Amino acid sequence: MMQLLRPCIGSTCSHVAAYMSLLLPQNLPEDVKQAYEHHSSSYNVGWSHGKEALHSGQKDIHKGSFYANPIQDTYDVDQDSANKYKSYYSDNVWPRQHLPQLETAFKQLGQLIISVGLKLAGHCSRYVQQQLANATGQPLDEQQKHLLDFEGQLRSSSCHKARLLHYFPVQHDGQQAPAAAGHDEDWCGWHLDHGALTGLTSAMYIKHGQQVPNPDPSAGLYICDRSGQIVQGSIPSDHIAYQMGQVMAIQSGGLLRATPHYVRAAAGGPAGVSRNTFAVFMQPETTMRLDAPRGAEALGTLMCLDSGH
Repeated sequence: MMQLLRPCIGSTCSHVAAYMSLLLPQNLPEDVKQAYEHHSSSYNVGWSHGKEALHSGQKDIHKGSFYANPIQDTYDVDQDSANKYKSYYSDNVWPRQHLPQLETAFKQLGQLIISVGLKLAGHCSRYVQQQLANATGQPLDEQQKHLLDFEGQLRSSSCHKARLLHYFPVQHDGQQAPAAAGHDEDWCGWHLDHGALTGLTSAMYIKHGQQVPNPDPSAGLYICDRSGQIVQGSIPSDHIAYQMGQVMAIQSGGLLRATPHYVRAAAGGPAGVSRNTFAVFMQPETTMRLDAPRGAEALGTLMCLDSGH
């Protein structure tokens, strides 16, 4: 978790969350929202609500999202790649007519998270390289160093994707969800991110367009640590948190582990409170081959790749 100067992130995060509230169904006409949907990218660009399927097969109506690459709006890739990976190589769609402030705030915050994430990726590279050299008893060759250059791979990638998330107030028969185990996954179920790193801001809770305190201190992000314990991932408002994804786990031979996590819905407090946050998925180019590094068996961590942790 990285602490940043509050003026640097706090004001930007507030602006993004405020603009997100204007993208809610009750605030924009249906035809306007549909203009910013992008079917061919599987709704990985622009506005998306009720398009994703949960593990049960039901449509996920609990959250709405706005997706964009915060680094670049267009892509210079060959046509075959553009057609094969439309979720990565489709141009951004910005609501410049209906919400002109969103683009600048979205890009500013997304680029900040990526710039800090690159520094973290560099530390991860050096850690894995040193651990692999110690385990094998010999220095890494240039090919191994290149494959373990996480920072370089992410710095040159055009596949980063940021997601502005709005979790709708959870209602059950007119009441908010009770704090029962069966409702723990009402906002987002257990999963692993498939990228390399995911940068996350602190959640903001909104009611009638105004920021309010978290109505349920037990609500929010939960992660499963290496010991199998489930812990709440509380992020201070002037911090950015980072989660490992499956790409980093594979590349490190299981030395680094993807973070299992879910988002628990608020169970108490006043009705009508939504949760808003911003995530940046940092991931390498689609052309990069994913494999454990040569000599990774000496680390004794390859079995972690099979366990999902």
